[in-house]
Order: sequence, then C-alpha cells, then structure tokens
Amino acid sequence: MTFASPGYLFLLLLLVPVIGWYIYRLKDSDASLQLSSGQVLKRQPKSLRVYLIHVPFVLRVVIITLLSLALARPQLSNRWQSESTEGIDIMMALDISGTMLGEDFKPNRLEAAKAVASDFVIARPNDQIGLVVFAGESFTQCPLTTDHAVLVNLFKSVKFGMIEDGTAIGLGLANAVNRMKDSQTKSKVIILLTDGSNNRGEIDPQTAAEIAKTYGIRVYAIGVGSYGQVRVPYQTPYGTQYGTMESEFDETTLKNIAQTTGGEYFRATDNNSLKRIYEQIDQLEKTKLRVREYSKRSEHFVPYLMIALMCLIMEILIRHFATKTLTN
Repeated sequence: MTFASPGYLFLLLLLVPVIGWYIYRLKDSDASLQLSSGQVLKRQPKSLRVYLIHVPFVLRVVIITLLSLALARPQLSNRWQSESTEGIDIMMALDISGTMLGEDFKPNRLEAAKAVASDFVIARPNDQIGLVVFAGESFTQCPLTTDHAVLVNLFKSVKFGMIEDGTAIGLGLANAVNRMKDSQTKSKVIILLTDGSNNRGEIDPQTAAEIAKTYGIRVYAIGVGSYGQVRVPYQTPYGTQYGTMESEFDETTLKNIAQTTGGEYFRATDNNSLKRIYEQIDQLEKTKLRVREYSKRSEHFVPYLMIALMCLIMEILIRHFATKTLTN
C-alpha cells in the first residue's frame, strides 16, 4: 500500500499533545473525600459510567487517526510485467580435420572444442544455434534451431573422417553464411574454430568474410593450438601410430576475417583458455530482454472515512445518551 498525499500523515503528531492534555486534565480533576473507612465503598458495585468515561476520548483519537489516513489517500497498486525476448542467431563453423586430433588439449582439440561448444549452447536457451563442420569440404550438421538438446546430440556425433581431410576455411565460413543470410534476426554471429591454414575449397576465406559483412554477420574466429610440437595420432595398416607436428596456423587470415566482419579473434592454447573464450563471447553477445511494467492503482480512503463516521456516531451516543442515562 502507498499514499498519494503522505504529508497528511504528519497530522498524527497532533495526537501527542491531545493525549498529553487529556492525561493532565485527569490529574487536575481528581477529587478527594475523607472517610473513616473505605471498606463500605469497596463493596459497592461500579457503575457502567466508570467503564465508559474514557471511551469518548479513545474514539476521538481513533477518529483523528482515521481522518489523517484518509486525507493521505491510501492506494493499493497492482503491478505486472510483460517480457519479450529477442534472441541471437549463432552458427558454429567447426574444423574437423586430422590436425584437430592433436593432444595438446584433453583428450584432443576436437573433443575439447565439442565439449565447450555444447556447454555454450546449453547456456543460451533463447537463441537459434546451428552447426557447420568442415575439413576438405563442408556440410551443415544442424541448421539454426532452438531445440538445443538435438543440437548437443549432433555435436556428440561429430568426428574426424566424416568428410575428406583438409582445411577449407573459406568454404566452411561461406556455408555458415549461407545458412543464416535470410534470417530476420538483428544479431547474427558465426563462431569459426580452426587449427589450420586454408588449403582446400574454391572460396577464399577473405571473400567469405566480405560476404558475411554484406549480410551483417559478425565472425568470432578462434585459432586452436598450443605452441611448439604437438603429439598427433594417425592410422596405419598396423593400427594407430603417433607422430608430432608443429602447432602453427594462419593467424593473419583469422584476424582479417574477424576485423572485416566486426568480430574478434581469439587464440586458445588449452582447454581452460578455450572455455574462457566462449565465456567472453557469451558476454559480448547477450540476448536482449525487453520488459514493460504496468501499474494500476485504486483508492482506498473510503473505508477509513466510513469507520471514522461510525466512531463519531458512537461517541455522540455514548456522550449524550449513555452517560446521561446512567447519571440519572
């Protein structure tokens, strides 16, 4: 409950001198009577007037209190909110080439990227998110969807060898752009993750970046890989063997892609840094929540006036009828 005119509540301070004056008068109005013994008076029943003598004053105090509250105009407020969510379209372009099996991440680069990306998807329930994978070629693993449980399951099924090996960064980026170019959403984002240099495909990565810019799509490019030599498994007729490779990729191209589209470039060197990058992207691309608040107020001073009127009538009746009748 609120008050439209709370200043009138200061009228309640008038009760302090009124009550003080009443108590002072009671002391001055006390009469004394000398008797040899008070036993006879103790046995006399008290009249109803003795019990009612202070009731008119109490009612007067209640009336002043109620009138002050009524003048302050008490109001009840009903509030409710209307929310509308504006999501973001996010397409993930994931490199699944052979070098993504490098074990500088645990258990390897590809599995670490899948795990962190899945957590990212689950944490954004209001967005449409899809997945494009690429190596020597590219295809859409999942179109834009809000069914994130399906998308996470499709992430689990991604593995090396699904398509011809190689690193077609431009083709993977162009495929992701094609999947979201017709979206009506204001915010469109591609998260491009790779650990290599473009060596396959008919589309140059910079050309794909220019196309993304045309459609208002920002690209966050993530280069994956530690520094130095990396242990990598490879298949032979005698089973899985391990070799080493130099961990290097074309960072300049990834930086240019991000700069062209208004995005950012990140370098992930281990599981923790990759997780932090996705957390940073999550903060950069917040879903917009619009909240409209409505309020309806209703006046509630009438009950106070009605009770004050009832108290006034009771005071008049007690003062002019009950007490007079009792004294006669």
